[in-house]
Parts: sequence; structure tokens; C-alpha cells
Amino acid sequence: MDKGWKTRTKLVHAGTRRSQYGEVSEAIFLTQGFVYDSAEAAEARFRQAGEDEFIYARYGNPTVRMFEERIAALEGAEDAFATASGMAAVNAALMSVLKAGDHVVSSRALFGSCLYVLEDVLARFGVEVTLIDGRDDEEWKKAIRPDTSAVFLESISNPTLEIIDLKAVCDLAHEVGALVIVDNAFATPIYSYALESGADLVVYSTTKHVDGQGRCLGGVVLGRRDLIRGKIEPYTKHTGGAMSPFNAWVMLKSLETLDLRVRAQTDTAQSAADALAGHPKLRQLLYPHHPSHPQHELARAQMDAGGTVLSLDVRGGKEAAFRFMNALQVFVISNNFADAKSIITHPATTTHQRLPDDQKDVLGITPGLVRVSFGLEDKDDLIDDLLQALAAA
Repeated sequence: MDKGWKTRTKLVHAGTRRSQYGEVSEAIFLTQGFVYDSAEAAEARFRQAGEDEFIYARYGNPTVRMFEERIAALEGAEDAFATASGMAAVNAALMSVLKAGDHVVSSRALFGSCLYVLEDVLARFGVEVTLIDGRDDEEWKKAIRPDTSAVFLESISNPTLEIIDLKAVCDLAHEVGALVIVDNAFATPIYSYALESGADLVVYSTTKHVDGQGRCLGGVVLGRRDLIRGKIEPYTKHTGGAMSPFNAWVMLKSLETLDLRVRAQTDTAQSAADALAGHPKLRQLLYPHHPSHPQHELARAQMDAGGTVLSLDVRGGKEAAFRFMNALQVFVISNNFADAKSIITHPATTTHQRLPDDQKDVLGITPGLVRVSFGLEDKDDLIDDLLQALAAA
């Protein structure tokens, strides 16, 4: 592959493998296993598989490998391993590099399932976890110890869109030899700055922007080849969290339009933030590239764009938020985001409902907070829909 290719060219051509038939559209190798020419060949492959040799779909597959190579080229990573879901990627990134007695520092503003892995799963296996306010560099300095093994964070938090000074955190973690693992879902692969800021492993739920059309679950972990092949691959192939060939094919084809989709969705999100700012029915509007965001300057310094999602805190709490959501005509109510369809979510009663109320309060997940994910519909239709629904709230 020409490493001088621009983003859209990489998204169409990187990692392509063609069979003897010379197909234009990448093939789905929908097989769980592979045939060897001889018993000796099977022995040799199990001892050391070659660059383009495969053993079992849980270990790797030609279609999955095309997807891994293409998204790694986009991210600028040495390698990638595709997983069955975004949470399988988070679990693999953490569990494969940690052991009993290790110490992890994490921002506390996380997706509910990420908090579960940290607070319930890792703690059950003897890993000490310290949760902090990730916006405060001083808290990172105090929490990261000489024996800290890893740091985990969302570069943009779900659903309150807090921004972390990623370069500062990476520098602090690397001073003590700790790995930095970043859930980068809200930043998107198009606007990603995680690896260039110093992150060791980057995680995506490819269910979100990569598929972006509500079809398949998927995830991926990207980073240095020694970590991906030395830690992530052994853990995932033996615990069964690998991506299926069919889902990999869907993700692979979706990458071709990723840049176009994300930029269009981001443009709509920015326009909606501008249109809704200061609305009397809102206590707060949260969008990283809007001047009203508490960390607007940091967001501008780190991020080329504000992303495809904004959050609104509706005056009147849960009842007003529900009236607002139920009055929407174009947006659909669901718990996903980054879809071609615009989606609205009430985190306090869905994605983060398991959190105690006092923890929701600390995180800023108020009864009136709604997460708004912009799709590919007409920009003006979406803004008009939000305005008419706010009038009903």
C-alpha cells in the first residue's frame, strides 16, 4: 500500500486481498476453518502461521484481516485485532494486559458497561482501580503511582462529552511505565488524535461510526504490533471474542463511506449546536466545538472537529425530557449512536440506569440530560425537529 495515500483512498483500498477470481468487491470468506495440503503443512502452520495463512476463524480470517489492515491504515496504527463488539474490545484491552495486584487509574466519566468491567470484573480478579475526575490534570498526577500498570479513559466521555487532555495524561502514565488505553468512540476514527497523543492502545466500538447503519456489532483494538499480537490476539482468540467474517465484511464495506458520513454528520451537529445554544428550554448544551462547552479551548486544540453527538440538559427534568423525546418526528428513540438515522437517548434511564443516583449526580447525568446523535438526514429537517420538540417540552 502507498503510505502517502490520503484518508479516503485508504478507506477504499487499504488491506485489499483478492482471490484468484479478481473480484472488485472484497470477498466474504465465510468459513470457520481452513484445509491443509498435508499433515506436515498443518503441523507447520500451527507452529508458526505465515503472514497470509489462517488456522481457525477465532484466530483470524482473510476478510477479518482485510478489515483490520484497513482500519489500522486509517488510524496510523501498526496493527489491529477485530472483536465481536465494542465491549469485547474494551474487555480484551484491559484483561490481556492486567493481572491480580495491578493498579489502574481511570476517568470516572465512562459508559456504564466500561464502569462495570473496571469496578466489578477487574476488582473481582484482584486489580485495584482508582476512579478520578479525568478533566483535572492534578488528579491524574496524584492518582498515577510508580506501580500503576495502566490508565483507561474515554477521550470524549459518554454522555456528558467531557474532554481529557490526552497528551498530558499519556506523558504522566509513561513516566511510570503505565500503558494508556483509550476508548475513542466519540472522537471517531476520522478525527482521532489518540495515537499521536501517545496512547498505546485505542479501542472502538465499530458498531458505531464504522458500520454506522445499525446492522452489526463489532469492535477493534489498535496499537503497536507487539501489544496487538503479543497480548490482544492470544487473549481474544482463546476467550472467543473475535469478529465474525460476515460482520467484518460489513465493516470493511462501511469504511469506504466513513469519511463522507462522519463529516456530514459532524457538520449537522455543529449547526444544531449553534441553532440551539441559549434556548430557554435548555439548562445546558454540551458540544465540544461550541464556545459554551466548559473545555472548549482544549477541545479546539486537540480535535479537528466536534464530532457527531451533542447532549442537551432539558429544563424540567425527566418529565420534560420525555415530553421532548416523544415529540420528535424525525429522530428515533434508541440507545445506539453514530447511526445513519438520528437517534436520541435518555442516559439516566437507559445506558447509565444501573448507576446509583449519587454517582449520576457526580458525572452530570441529570434527569433532564438527553444524548443527541446526528445521522444523515437533511440538516434543516433535524434542527426544525429539535426546535418543535423543545417547544413541546
